[in-house]
Amino acid sequence: MLTAILVDDMPAALDLLRTDIEARHPDLQVIGTAQSVVEAAKLLRKKQPDILFLDIMLGDGSGFDVLEIFPNIRSKIIFVTASDQYAIRAFKFAAIDYVLKPYSDDELGQAIARAKQQLQPDRERLDILKNTLSAPDQKPNRISLHTLDKIIIVSLEDIIRCESDSNNTIFYFRKGERVLVTKTLKYFADMLKSCHFIRVHQSHLVNLEYIDAFIKTDGGYILMKNGDKIPVSVRKRPEIIELLSKYP
Repeated sequence: MLTAILVDDMPAALDLLRTDIEARHPDLQVIGTAQSVVEAAKLLRKKQPDILFLDIMLGDGSGFDVLEIFPNIRSKIIFVTASDQYAIRAFKFAAIDYVLKPYSDDELGQAIARAKQQLQPDRERLDILKNTLSAPDQKPNRISLHTLDKIIIVSLEDIIRCESDSNNTIFYFRKGERVLVTKTLKYFADMLKSCHFIRVHQSHLVNLEYIDAFIKTDGGYILMKNGDKIPVSVRKRPEIIELLSKYP
């Protein structure tokens, strides 16, 4: 049987999570709960659970403070957060799993299943998450990407463009590298639209910083600074022309 510790500063949320786990996940034993960073630290010094449910915002600090106290914790972590668009964006940039409150039975079950299989997020990915959460209005500098066999961290300024490959996405980088990432292009188009990336075609997302020119012949296409020619959909042509006329 696996063990779990739950950390949430709202008693009602804590009780609900414990009740749901005990009722629907008999293979997971709750061995402790905490409502603050201090309580969590005291508990984790005595017990190391298999899975740690960790709320982001706590009354006396944050879930990150708990992880700072225990940098070598071996527990699999399920971050818990309220339904906030900035929080969701931060988790996506860091490629770290989370569960949103209020959650459904299926969402909780999927989060537990993923936690059983996942590798622990490293310090760099946790830093991306922490920094993106702390400055929601600023453009993140880095993003974590799930490839077929690992998670890599790249700088946004090194990404030239992205191209759809069925349910995957191919990333093209400044130095000529290509990486296949196991998420759809729509996933990244939604995530990166506030970071100077624009979807110019159903299959193409480009970094505005690397556009050299918009060529009106041959149906209209974008010429990238590395020489790539990217088709532009008819629907997107007016938007692209207007955007490039304003972009420095």
